[in-house]
Amino acid sequence: MLIKNPKIEISATSPKQYPTSGLPEIVLVGKSNVGKSSFINTMINRKSLARTSSQPGKTRQINFYNMDDKFYFVDLPGYGFSKMSKVEQEKVNHFIDEYLHVRKNISLIILLIDIRHEPGANDRMMYDYIIRSGLPFMVICSKADKIAVTKVEGSVKAIQADLNPIGDFTFMPFSAERKIYSEDVWEILKEYINE
Repeated sequence: MLIKNPKIEISATSPKQYPTSGLPEIVLVGKSNVGKSSFINTMINRKSLARTSSQPGKTRQINFYNMDDKFYFVDLPGYGFSKMSKVEQEKVNHFIDEYLHVRKNISLIILLIDIRHEPGANDRMMYDYIIRSGLPFMVICSKADKIAVTKVEGSVKAIQADLNPIGDFTFMPFSAERKIYSEDVWEILKEYINE
């Protein structure tokens, strides 16, 4: 999909700041530094619309990225960064929890998990939370460029076998470097953004 004029619309810290346009929202959740910003930039073929940082745990607000007035990518704060204070982590958790509870425009949640590692405790908690929410979701196994191409499929299957042994949810690889996966992800996203 070609996105011609993506822009960050607002960085919100409370529901009263959320956009009111009613557009579908594709929500990104995951650990700090798992590659949420890189996912957005790669999907829309931009280098720096979504701010990436070598310092995980920097995002403290909910970023709404408007995609040609068709839908939003919504980047939630990353969780589980060890150097974040307990107070900061609780604030981040509150942002995530509040958004997922009150927002009616959520079309799809994407949980990003680093393909190189088995899911951590925070990933498992988020996965269970999403399951209980009843909202549509998929899992993106990010940083696929960090392992050999021949190992990607097996690594995705291992993460799925761990979290979703009956295999009834979608798990896909993704790489900001190897853009071969982007079109496959777009095919799924189109189902959720009225394309």
